[in-house]
Amino acid sequence: MELALLLVVVVVVVALVFDFTNGFHDAANAIATSISTRALTPRVALGLATLCNFVGAFLGTGVAETIGDGIIDVGVGPGALWLVLIALVAAIGWQLITWWRGLPSSASHALVGALAGTGLVTGAVVHWEVVLDMVVVPMVLSPLIGFALAYLVMLAVLWAFRRSAPGPTHRRFRLAQTVSASAMALGHGLQDAQKTMGVIVLALIAGGYHSSEDFSVPLWVRVAAAVAISAGTYAGGWRIIRTLGRRLIQLDPARGFTAEAVSASVLYVAALGFHAPVSTTQTISSAIIGVGVTRRASAVRWEVARSMLTAWALTLPAAAALAAGTALLLRLFSLV
Repeated sequence: MELALLLVVVVVVVALVFDFTNGFHDAANAIATSISTRALTPRVALGLATLCNFVGAFLGTGVAETIGDGIIDVGVGPGALWLVLIALVAAIGWQLITWWRGLPSSASHALVGALAGTGLVTGAVVHWEVVLDMVVVPMVLSPLIGFALAYLVMLAVLWAFRRSAPGPTHRRFRLAQTVSASAMALGHGLQDAQKTMGVIVLALIAGGYHSSEDFSVPLWVRVAAAVAISAGTYAGGWRIIRTLGRRLIQLDPARGFTAEAVSASVLYVAALGFHAPVSTTQTISSAIIGVGVTRRASAVRWEVARSMLTAWALTLPAAAALAAGTALLLRLFSLV
């Protein structure tokens, strides 16, 4: 087997491993609130999220195009494939570090940061205007929008049901959370599975097995990415589920439904309207905080929120540093 083909196979496998870790790392995004409010049992919630993640992966390819064709030009040949591999390994490393610490972090930003860090060290062309417009700006805006919308919608819900009996109202919102959790999981599949698709297509282009003139995602890439993220989701990420579902704030069904519905809306608009790879983690976390402060500011455990904000702020530079360090190490062996 020639070196380029071997490296393409390795990159595809590692990309699917990244997709799998993304699934179990971000399983909490779709189901933590539903489990916390007892709207769904953990296994039922995981099963529902798994199915919806799989379906969501087939709803579009705009985010895949941004990741695979807009962030970095790696070139063609074995050296280019090493660059993609380094970025994937660094992104996986950061995902595992934050998972171990029980901190929700962004797989999107880990991947983009790793690609940019690799490009800085190796001299590959990084499209910084795309990174700014399609990654950094949405990274800042999506949590703010998620927080503000969740806060306002929750106020409207509280006003609309102000005279309703608490017991029946909670039961109705628990049922509604089946829909909102499904919508959130679909949005996660739509956003995060596409990021892996984009990296795989980038590797195929670098290996000379896919045309760079007309970016498209082959069906087998879409199926493989959908299966990997779904399997990771079913494996679950219980450390992060506890952080989002219990440690950050104690949710009731109405607040859980509102946070999920708002987050899903932001994910759909970003992916389908702007092709922007936003963080599902940041969106749902900020929405949870938004619904939480409608109860009272002290209802949010701000020390947990501060830890999450720190992880968010560190993700881009930390993944870039991991990738750059790995690339520098491999340059000693003349691999990149």
